[in-house]
Amino acid sequence: MNGIIIALNILLGVTSLLLTLLILLHKGRGGGLSDMFGGGINNTMGSSGVAERNLNRITIILGLVWVITVIILGLASTYSWV
Repeated sequence: MNGIIIALNILLGVTSLLLTLLILLHKGRGGGLSDMFGGGINNTMGSSGVAERNLNRITIILGLVWVITVIILGLASTYSWV
């Protein structure tokens, strides 16, 4: 059982880092911090619609994996599976 908990902790760490990276890759919608870091500049070399949709899908799937991992680790901690 401890091996599964360790694997889930590693999965949580990896998904956390990947989610941070993927969220930062999204195109800014204007205003806020995205303008501060140059996201407000109109660029004709922006990502295409297909690339943006795929990035959204990957981010959502990875977010769901992250949430499920957090719930499982929380249940393991609550019910002393560790």
